[in-house]
Amino acid sequence: MPTKTGENRERKIVISQDGPYIVSAGIPLTMDIIEPNAEGLSWDWKEAKTFKTSGDYKLCRCGHSKNKPFCDGSHTDVNFDGKETATRQPYVRQAEVFDGPTMALSDVEDLCAFARFCDPGGKIWGLMEQSDDPQVRKLVIREAMHCPSGRLVLNEKKTGEEIEPNLKPSIGVVEDPALGVSGPLYVQGGIRVESSNGTPYEVRNRVTLCRCGASVNKPFCNGSHASIRFRDGLVEFSKPKKR
Repeated sequence: MPTKTGENRERKIVISQDGPYIVSAGIPLTMDIIEPNAEGLSWDWKEAKTFKTSGDYKLCRCGHSKNKPFCDGSHTDVNFDGKETATRQPYVRQAEVFDGPTMALSDVEDLCAFARFCDPGGKIWGLMEQSDDPQVRKLVIREAMHCPSGRLVLNEKKTGEEIEPNLKPSIGVVEDPALGVSGPLYVQGGIRVESSNGTPYEVRNRVTLCRCGASVNKPFCNGSHASIRFRDGLVEFSKPKKR
């Protein structure tokens, strides 16, 4: 449960060894729902609720807490193996780059959180070739900016400047009704993420942290919540419609 400490300390998330995420300085925590369009494709984010937090608090990382999204100590009962396996290489050294007429798209597939915002209106990689068309450019930017994991990053070719959304520091507990699963923690606004020994990961505007316990790219999400059908019990999912 949340603990009361000073709110003026650095906002950061510490990954405890085989345990929860320890969140410092009262970072806002919300439930963020992936809203589909008429075709059932991921289209927008909807903030559904705000969790009451104060000072430091602990978020479940093993997927077994009965008090989700908060930790209740279940990681000890299930002998959770939370070993961090993600690379420490900077994003730019991992990325494959796709050139368009006016923009370049960087892509690190290992960071994919399977939110599927890169699909509506055409997959972003194909759209890049026509991104000098103002309407296509607008769609490309929309698809990349809605990607919660930061897998997709756009740069203006003329200036090299990144095109990034203006995100306030916060953490979103992701729910995915269209897929019928609960997703990762959507960490926004350049919050520092570090190991229990104090070693930081690259600070980025958007990252997603695993909370189902199954990612092979810990601490980051790799979409495993979809394959294991992870449900946190915080929302009720209707049965997915057959297509």
